Amino acid sequence: MSTKIITEHPAWRTTAEGEHARLVEHGGAAWLAIWDRRNEHLAMWPVTGDPAAEPPSVDYTSPIELPVAPERAVPLFDELVRLGTVGRLTNPSLWDAITTAILRQVVAANQALRKHRTFYGAFGRKVTTAAGVFALAPTPEVVLGLSDDQFAAAGSKFNRHALRAAAEAYLDRGEQWATLDAESLIKELVEVRRIGPWTAGAAAADFTGDFSIYPHGDLAVRTWARKAAPGLDLPNAEDEFESQWRRWAPTRTHLHAMTLFTLTWGSNDLNVNGGPNRL
Repeated sequence: MSTKIITEHPAWRTTAEGEHARLVEHGGAAWLAIWDRRNEHLAMWPVTGDPAAEPPSVDYTSPIELPVAPERAVPLFDELVRLGTVGRLTNPSLWDAITTAILRQVVAANQALRKHRTFYGAFGRKVTTAAGVFALAPTPEVVLGLSDDQFAAAGSKFNRHALRAAAEAYLDRGEQWATLDAESLIKELVEVRRIGPWTAGAAAADFTGDFSIYPHGDLAVRTWARKAAPGLDLPNAEDEFESQWRRWAPTRTHLHAMTLFTLTWGSNDLNVNGGPNRL
């Protein structure tokens, strides 16, 4: 059975050799991850720090974890099963997960990608790797030192209040947040000013790797599901779609797999762009 890697996080990029590559922060070091398509393996090594350190976590989800397809939804499930096993590099940095989710607020996927790369490129630490130069997330301290004009110049003026509030809260409670389960983390994050349920759910799913708590009515999920099975009649309203999604995936394992596979289908389709996200 084949294996696909999900590259929904905007830090993933395609190298000149056509490989998927990403830099993450883990254990105080920068780690380069490259997806080896020929061997269907995610190779990782530290660019800084101890070369013998434990690498970041990679989770693999088999299609056998998908729920049994309802008769009317068979075309969608057939597309998802064709992906084979799905691998995902769980984001080892909670701060990066929060920052990324905030930058994705209220914009389409392609615009969020541009904002992410511009903001990180302007204010994040640059690291030279075998796959090129990558920028890590600007630290909370850096974010708190930015002026309104600097946010505006990086195309992130809309996000400045949320990023500042998140940076203050993270410096105060970030270490404790990182020890929480997914549901408890969401409850903590929504207490931060300008972080709503969508942002909290997206950040928590990114950090924990648990897509059973992802915002399932998200327009990206709705978009990919419709494009994967164009003839399938799906609800247009967010809450109605989410209710339908949960009926098709009655357990947390099913919900995680179905959502992860749908987002993977979208990240592997070069012709689709998700719509605006919410707060």
